[in-house]
Amino acid sequence: MSDRALVEETIAAIRPLDAEASAAAAGAMDGKVKPLRSLGDLEGLAARVAGIQATATPRVDQPAVVVCAADHGIATSGVSAYPQEVTGLMLQGFAAGTAAVGVLSRQAGARLVVADLGVVEPPAIAPGQNQVLDRRVRPGTGNSLEGPAMTASDAEAAVAHGIRLAFELIDEGADLIGLGEMGIGNTTTAAALTAALLERDPARVTGPGTGVSGEALAKKVKAVDAVLRRHSDVRPDDTWGVLARMGGLEIAALAGVVLGCAARRVPVLLDGFITTSAAVVAWKFAPASVDAMIAGTLSPEPGHAVQLDALGLEPILRLGMRLGEGSAASLAVPIVRSAVAVLAEMGSFADLGLAEDTPTV
Repeated sequence: MSDRALVEETIAAIRPLDAEASAAAAGAMDGKVKPLRSLGDLEGLAARVAGIQATATPRVDQPAVVVCAADHGIATSGVSAYPQEVTGLMLQGFAAGTAAVGVLSRQAGARLVVADLGVVEPPAIAPGQNQVLDRRVRPGTGNSLEGPAMTASDAEAAVAHGIRLAFELIDEGADLIGLGEMGIGNTTTAAALTAALLERDPARVTGPGTGVSGEALAKKVKAVDAVLRRHSDVRPDDTWGVLARMGGLEIAALAGVVLGCAARRVPVLLDGFITTSAAVVAWKFAPASVDAMIAGTLSPEPGHAVQLDALGLEPILRLGMRLGEGSAASLAVPIVRSAVAVLAEMGSFADLGLAEDTPTV
């Protein structure tokens, strides 16, 4: 099957949230031995997972965090505080388990999977370390300030890689997938995609990323604006065109992971600004895919709140995290698991032979 055909078949399989299963889970939560709605957002989270999985008894037993990595040609234009070589070096830390996402995914009991979609300088991984999956499309994108970041076939291949990766993990038992990313320059790419697809002012969605400020941040905003002007012939509703012209390989792959999860009714846990730009791409391809999404965090990056507002999602965490990598998604995994565990294991008034409206202290 061609890459484009796989994407189209996957999109066609996506269905909205199962409202009946979600309502049944919410009703079961109401019957637990507690004051009504006293567990706050945890109750709605359990009901959402139930609706995604299309069962009133959802499970999250084998969570995974998927980190997709690639380089961006626009990084050579000085939009980041770090050189492009850092992308490959960080993958070594991911493989060794010493990066933040490695530590936090272990704490969460989540399997960590790292895929190289197009790092310019792939890292040498030592024997015995976690391997980095080779899903390379090309060695980094082109500079979107100068021309298209990718060809149409590149974009299709990257999205298809993400779908296949999601399907592989789900076939191996994954029942919750968190998203992570790595790629120097990718906050600039994410800002350009967000501004183009949501038709927002670049200044509103462009932030410090790796920590640029002052004149450097102003330069970054100008770069995003220049990318939009360079590709102004692409319509906002031409999702493939916007993705190919302005996107990133790892962002395209993560959009594919979202689509794959949505098609298989597996919850997908978003991380920060960059992974949510991938979620916006997926949403533009398949509006119903948003029903499979759970927002793990709210990043200080200004564009992230804009994205979540467009998607209609409320974040689980508000810790001021902006590292990316899947770090906040990893932190949110135990909260999702706890919500489902309460639904499955907490006693009800009926168990005690009491009416559901019995007062509790």
